[in-house]
Amino acid sequence: MTVTATPVEGNPAVAGTPPALPATATALVGQVRGTGPAFTATSPLTGERTVDVPSSTAADLDAAFADARTAQRAWATLPASRRTRFLLRLHDLVLDRQAEGLDLIQLEAGKARRHAVEEILDVAINARYHARRTAKLLRPRRRAGALPVLTRAHELRFPVGVVGVISPWNYPLSLAVAEVLPALAAGNAVVHRPDPATMLTALWVRDLAVTAGLPAALWQVVAGEGADVGPLVTDRADLVCFTGSTRVGREVAARAAHRLVPTSLELGGKNPLLVLDDADLDRAVEGAIRACFASAGQLCVSIERVYVADKLHDEFLRRFVARTGALRLGVGGDFDADLGSLASARQLDTVTAHVTDAVARGATLHTGGRHRPDIGPYVFEPTVLTGVTPQMRMFAEETFGPVVAVYRFGTDDEAVALANDTAYGLNASVFSGSGRRGEAVAARIDAGGVNVDDGYSAVWGSVDAPMGGWKDSGLGGRHGADGLLRFTRVKTVARQRGPALAPAYHRPAAETAAWTRRMTAALRLLRRTGR
Repeated sequence: MTVTATPVEGNPAVAGTPPALPATATALVGQVRGTGPAFTATSPLTGERTVDVPSSTAADLDAAFADARTAQRAWATLPASRRTRFLLRLHDLVLDRQAEGLDLIQLEAGKARRHAVEEILDVAINARYHARRTAKLLRPRRRAGALPVLTRAHELRFPVGVVGVISPWNYPLSLAVAEVLPALAAGNAVVHRPDPATMLTALWVRDLAVTAGLPAALWQVVAGEGADVGPLVTDRADLVCFTGSTRVGREVAARAAHRLVPTSLELGGKNPLLVLDDADLDRAVEGAIRACFASAGQLCVSIERVYVADKLHDEFLRRFVARTGALRLGVGGDFDADLGSLASARQLDTVTAHVTDAVARGATLHTGGRHRPDIGPYVFEPTVLTGVTPQMRMFAEETFGPVVAVYRFGTDDEAVALANDTAYGLNASVFSGSGRRGEAVAARIDAGGVNVDDGYSAVWGSVDAPMGGWKDSGLGGRHGADGLLRFTRVKTVARQRGPALAPAYHRPAAETAAWTRRMTAALRLLRRTGR
C-alpha cells in the first residue's frame, strides 16, 4: 500500500510505503508455546494480515511454567554478574538490528517510525542499566542489629521464582522488556504473554536475547486473548506484572491476591500538562505537541489535559492549534510522517466517540477531529478542543488517542488543584521559566512522575529513578533500584553474640528485674548517642 497526498482538507498526508513483513516471521512464531487454534494478526497500517499465531491452552501454560521453573533453579545459583552478561550483548544487538525492530513495531502497532525509535533506545538503556547495576543492588547488605556490636544483621535477596508478564500492544517492545529484563537479572524465569496484536515484536527481542546468551527456557512466550490466557498466567506465576487498563488491573490484582501473590501494575492515566505564566511559549508548545501526540496519543504517560495560565492562554492556543494542524500524517516505513495510525478499530471507535460526544455537548473543535481513511484504515487527525466539561466523556475518561483538551487557569494553586482533580496519577508535566518554580509546582502534583520543561521523556528516560502510578494508575513501578528489587524476596539473617537478648526462664524474679534495668539503661544510652 502506497499513500499519496489527497485533496482532503486537514492535516497533510505524506506518501510512503509501509514496511514489509520480515522473512523471519514464521521462525519467530515458532517460539510460541501454543498448540491451540491459530489467530490472525493484522497490521493497522494497511488492515492486511501479518501472521497466524497458535494460541496457548492450559496444558501449554503448564508446560511453559514447568520448563521455566526447571531452568530458573539453575539460573538462580549463578552470581548476578554471570546472569547479566547477556544484557550488554543484547544492548548491541538491538542497536545493530534496529531496522528490523522498527519495521515490526510499525507493522504491528501502527506508529510513526520516529516514535518507534523511542522503543529501540529504551531497550538499550534498560539493558545497559541492569547490566551495570544488578550485582551491586542485589549484594548482601549489613543492617543495624538490635544491639550494636553484639547483634550482626544482614539483608539477603532471593528471586521470587517465575514471573508472569502480561504486556500491552501500544509499546510492544518497551513495555515487554521493561519487566522481563530486571526479572531475569534478579534470577527469575519469565512466562510472557504479549498482546496478540504485537506478538512478532516481542518474539523478535526474545530471539535477540537468546542470541545474546540467555538460556531459551528462561523466557517462555505464550499467546492468546487476555481474557483467556491472562488468568492462566496469573494463576501460576509467583509474581504478576500487568500493564493495561485500570479495570483489568483490578481483576488481575484480585485474582493474584487470592493466592497471596504480589503484583506490579501500570494502569491508566489522564495526564495533565501545566504551562505557568513565566513559561517559554515556544518550548511549551513544542513540548506539548510531543507530549500529546507521540505514538498517536497511545502512550500511558501521554498528555490529554493542558492547563495554561490566563496570561499566555490565547497565544499558546493559537500556536498550539497551528502546529497541530500542520503535523504530517502517514503510514510509511520512513521518517517523513509526524504521526502514524491508531492501533485498531476499537481504538478508532473510542477516539471518535469521545470527540463526537464532546462536540455534541458544546466543546469547541479547533483542529482535527476526523478519521482519515485516505491515509490508513485507523488514522485519526490530531485534535485540539476547548470548553470540555465534566458532562463530556473525554473530561475524565482516558481517551488514549491524539486528542487533547486545553483549559485556562489563574494561579498556581488553581493549576495544581485542576491537575489533581482526577482518579489517576501516572504522569504530569510543568513548563516554567524558572526551574525552581517548576519543580516546586511539580512536587505538589499527585502523580508518580512529573516532568519539568518536558512532556514525559525526562522521567521515562531516567531509568535510575523509579517510575510508577499513584491512585488508579497502578501499584509498584519500574526502573531504579525498586524496579529490580520488586522481583526479589528479602530475608534477614541476624547473629547474636555475647549475652542473650532475653533473660533465661526459671530464674529468680530479681534477676529478670535487674536485666530489665540494664536494657532500659542501654536504650537510654543509645538514644543519647544518636543511634
